[in-house]
Amino acid sequence: MHFIGVLNKDGGTFRTMDMAAFATNATALFAAHGHSLDCRVVSSDELVPALQHAAADPAADALMAGGGDGTISAAAGVCFAAGKPLAVLPAGTMNLFARSLQMPLGLDQALEAVATGVVQHVDIATANGQPFVHQFTVGMHSRLVRIRNGMVYHSRIGKMAASVRAVFEALSRPLVFDVELTTRKGTEKRRATAIAISNNRLMEGHVPYAEEIDKGVLGVYVVEPMPSVELARLAVTLMFGKWKQHPMVSEKEVRDLTLTFRRTKKSFRAVIDGELVPLERQVRLKIHAGALKVVAPASPLADIAAANEKGLAAS
Repeated sequence: MHFIGVLNKDGGTFRTMDMAAFATNATALFAAHGHSLDCRVVSSDELVPALQHAAADPAADALMAGGGDGTISAAAGVCFAAGKPLAVLPAGTMNLFARSLQMPLGLDQALEAVATGVVQHVDIATANGQPFVHQFTVGMHSRLVRIRNGMVYHSRIGKMAASVRAVFEALSRPLVFDVELTTRKGTEKRRATAIAISNNRLMEGHVPYAEEIDKGVLGVYVVEPMPSVELARLAVTLMFGKWKQHPMVSEKEVRDLTLTFRRTKKSFRAVIDGELVPLERQVRLKIHAGALKVVAPASPLADIAAANEKGLAAS
């Protein structure tokens, strides 16, 4: 196969790496496995045009994207539109979609997994037509991201520290909003402090991500308003515990959903795969079953998945 690799040099681990040397080593590794690789190192500003150009290249059998969750989400959207397989190099802080694919989180190991991988079909979701591979959120998470984006940090550890500070600040002023959820079964009115719509169901016991992304469903999670102290407990549980048992958290599965917000301020935002976006008054969400082609590890890698979670718990 001929891969075109688009590597975001401003993303996570890549910020401190010798990208020319990494590209040279990656090209040699792919050649050893009978593939060809054209690596293109770009900045964040150049990322989307570079992804689109690579996906439109008729010589490309697959597109390999390297960077954080925002980079991977953008690449997934481009590959979804172009019908090209996506290979993931996780270089970010959380690497949630990579975890869903059971990709190794070490870059050298991830390169090996791609070079020996197979093309599979997984699900992708859209919010008013904008693709996402992890989740669409409104409420506390969007406030947290907005606060964190206003902080200055220069490393992965710095970003994690900024996220912790942002959590405490967001929890001190919990959001409360009214939303209508419309499914094929009717419309339900809810008051919430947070709502998340995920590409397949989120699992517990680790940072929430979908362990299976080929079931053709959206996970719908609504967090009801609660005191700041209780919300803080939930935030801790969310990282490693049984948060689905919380009486103020509800979960359901749907194939499509419309969210209608009674009021939206100009400052109100949503988050799609970690990136702030404007929040429209009505958002239509849909799962596209098996519509995204990915290059995934050739066999289930339980040991890699376990190592990923061990590394996350230690970080």
